[in-house]
Amino acid sequence: MTVARGGRAVEPAGRGATRIADRVVAKIASQAAREALADDGGGGPDRTAPHASVTVHEETARVDVSVELGYPADIAGRCRAVRRRITERVRALAGMEVPEVVVTVERLHSPHLRGGGAERVR
Repeated sequence: MTVARGGRAVEPAGRGATRIADRVVAKIASQAAREALADDGGGGPDRTAPHASVTVHEETARVDVSVELGYPADIAGRCRAVRRRITERVRALAGMEVPEVVVTVERLHSPHLRGGGAERVR
């Protein structure tokens, strides 16, 4: 306990507040998505790193993340892994609950299409 002026004790919760910026939580989420997809064949020169946007309200973060996946892939399974990893990392590093993670698959990459390049799947 810290003693304030006047000799009275101040509880730790009464000393101030910590606010973690949305962009910091978004970086944590992007890195977590990258970690979850690490065994997806790496990333070629055409592969874009996951990008996250976050809305933080008090101790809760809602995450939208865009990813690119290798093809063929278990898309639903990869998205579950991304959601799980983001939830774990944001909780561990920022102390926030993540009730919602929206994963958008922007592109699928196949080494068999266009001579090893990427093919946009709509």
